[in-house]
Amino acid sequence: MPKVLVVEDEFLIMMWVEDALRDAGYSVVTASNADEAIDILEGDTEVRIVFTDIDMPGSMDGLRLAAVVRDRWPPVYIIVASGKHRPVAGEMPSEAVFLPKPYLSVDILTALNVAARR
Repeated sequence: MPKVLVVEDEFLIMMWVEDALRDAGYSVVTASNADEAIDILEGDTEVRIVFTDIDMPGSMDGLRLAAVVRDRWPPVYIIVASGKHRPVAGEMPSEAVFLPKPYLSVDILTALNVAARR
């Protein structure tokens, strides 16, 4: 199973997503903002999927993080989630998937299973 980087500033949501992914057999690392996520990606070549919230504190939001990931780590699959923001055409990298909140663990796993088959 591919390694997933979960980027979420809401601790309880991050832990819930992490638990759901680990229960499904994924290896998971977490970050609470985009800066931490980039540090992890720079040091961990095994990350194959980034699952990021849009609205986060720090130097960039999840959409900007998705663009950086696409530019610097093109093979990494990107899933973007938000309950407040609905990306419009051109805001997300091509092939990135948007997952609206609230989501169920089955929604996350469905998106990740698609990514795992790439």
